[in-house]
Amino acid sequence: MSEERVVNQTIKPLTRSLLVDEFRNLGIEKGMTIIVHSAMSKLGWVCGGPVAVIQALQDVLTSNGTLVMPTHTSNVSDPKEWGNPAIPESWWAEVRREMPAFDAHVTPTYGMGQIAETFRTMPGVLRSNHPRYSFAAWGKNKSYITKNHSLDYGMGENSPLGKIYALDGFVLLLGTGYENNTSMHLGEHLSMRYGTLRKESPVLENGVRVWQTFTDLDYNDEIFNDIGQAFDNDCSFKKGRIGNADVRLMKQKDIVDFTATYIQKNDIS
Repeated sequence: MSEERVVNQTIKPLTRSLLVDEFRNLGIEKGMTIIVHSAMSKLGWVCGGPVAVIQALQDVLTSNGTLVMPTHTSNVSDPKEWGNPAIPESWWAEVRREMPAFDAHVTPTYGMGQIAETFRTMPGVLRSNHPRYSFAAWGKNKSYITKNHSLDYGMGENSPLGKIYALDGFVLLLGTGYENNTSMHLGEHLSMRYGTLRKESPVLENGVRVWQTFTDLDYNDEIFNDIGQAFDNDCSFKKGRIGNADVRLMKQKDIVDFTATYIQKNDIS
């Protein structure tokens, strides 16, 4: 969406100080651990863009809290898995030879949006070392959340998602729907209803680029909106609007456990 169109669709500009008030009114408090999924274009015009959004969240949480965002890189993968878009099979071998290895300090996010991409580069932010499912974190528990991210089952219990769960953290959907709620993948793990796949990504081992094979679940995020609708009907959480965006704030344990139970009861894995 062009900036001109965003301006035309915005009644009142969002600023850092106004965002601070809006986040507090929603229920975000000092010291919380929050994973944020965001769509900058849905907010309307923001003075300072994604930097202002991130700084406002940091202002509310303070350094006693922890801000987390997914910084995934699904494109750092075997090209034979690609489907949106796919590339010709005749290219696969060359792409595998030339694809740069994942580097937590350098590799940009893929399809995560402006806010997450800006966040990963900001001072004091750490990023976990998973070639596809990395997460970035700032604040009190950033080291705990990002260290020792398991290569196998990268969104399972030994991932940053599992650590947010252990910290009794929260999920903020800022202009996004349940299809972007990464924590629901942890619910898929806890349901114990899913089959596994072998995947490959290029990584650095002692400074050398190698293709590493790992085990993952056969995820099915196409069901997340249906699960989210059921969650909306059955569970308590906070919701509202910030700028032009619909927002939801929920305990991560609530949506993770609900997802696991829903999958178990409906056998939809």
